[in-house]
Amino acid sequence: MLGDTLARLPLVADSRLLVGFGTSDDAAVYRLGDDLALVQTVDFFTPIVDDPYWFGRIAASNALSDVYAMGGHPLTAMNIVCFPEKTLGMDVLDRILRGGLDAINEAGATLVGGHTVSDPEPKYGLAVTGTIHPDEVISNGGARPGDLLVLTKPIGTGILCTAHKRGELPDEKLEPVVKVMAALNRAAAGAMRTLGVRGATDVTGFGLLGHALELARASNVTLEIHANRVPLLQGTLEYIERGTVPGGTKKNRKHALPHATVSPAVPDPLLLALCDAQTSGGLLIAVPGDRAHDIASAFEKAGHLEHAVIGQVTERGETPLVVVPGGKDEAMF
Repeated sequence: MLGDTLARLPLVADSRLLVGFGTSDDAAVYRLGDDLALVQTVDFFTPIVDDPYWFGRIAASNALSDVYAMGGHPLTAMNIVCFPEKTLGMDVLDRILRGGLDAINEAGATLVGGHTVSDPEPKYGLAVTGTIHPDEVISNGGARPGDLLVLTKPIGTGILCTAHKRGELPDEKLEPVVKVMAALNRAAAGAMRTLGVRGATDVTGFGLLGHALELARASNVTLEIHANRVPLLQGTLEYIERGTVPGGTKKNRKHALPHATVSPAVPDPLLLALCDAQTSGGLLIAVPGDRAHDIASAFEKAGHLEHAVIGQVTERGETPLVVVPGGKDEAMF
C-alpha cells in the first residue's frame, strides 16, 4: 500500500511545516509568517463521466476540495494533464480544460499554468495553492470527544457512476450525481470556519468509513457513525442490491471494517454504501458539541443548506470506528 511506502520515507524536520503527510491529511500546510501559511495539494484522475466538460469540472472541484477541507482559501491552480492527442481530438481537451477553468473561477482562484504529457489514457486534475492563518488550520487530528459529525454531500457516486458505465443507469438519472460531484465545498468550508471547527476531512476515494478512520486515528478518538442518518443519492442501495459494486468500494470495505465495531442491525447493503469510493465528495466535519444549535444557521448563512448530522466523536474505545443504525428523523439533510 502507498501508506506503507510513505511510512518508510524519513520525516521532514522543518518547524514551518504545520501539516505534512504523517496524518493522511488532505493537504500540506507551510507557515510563511505569524499570520500566513500556504495550503498545498495536488490531485488528478481518469474520467469519472463521459462528458469532457463535466469530467474537467469534477476533477478540478475534487482538487480544490483538499484546500477547503483544511479551512483554507484557494489562491492559484495549475493544470495537470495526461492526454492521448493522437486518438482524441483536441476539442475534447479544450472542453476538459474549460470545465476545470469554470470550477477554478467559481472558487475565486487563478489559473496560472500547468503541465501536459502524452498518455494513452486521459487524466486531469490540479495542483492548488491556498492560504490560511496558521492558528486556524483544520486537520485530521483536530476532532475531540463531544464533537458532532456533519456530512455535507450525499454519498453513492461510485455505485451510480458504475451503474451508468454498465448501461444500467439512464443518462437523465446520472445528471443529479454529476451536479453533486461538480459542486464546490466552498460554502461548506465557510460554515466550518464560522463554527470554530478544528477537525475535518473530505470524503473521496477511501469512502466515508475510510476517511472517518483516518480522522479517528489522527485525533486518537472513536467516531460513532449513525448509518441511517447518512444521506444517500437516490438509487444507491437498489444498485448495491443488484450487485453493482465497484472494486474500489469492496477494497474500502476490506480496509475499514477490521477497525470498526459494526452493529448487526446495520444492513449489509447500507454498510457497503458507507464504504463506497467517492469522487469530489462532501466534507466530514467534527463540529464542537457546544455549537450544535448553531449548525443549521451557519450552513444557511454560508449558502450551503444541504448537510446532515451523522454521528458523534467519543473517547477512544476498542476500535476507532463504531457503526450503529441511528435514527433517520435526526438527519438535517
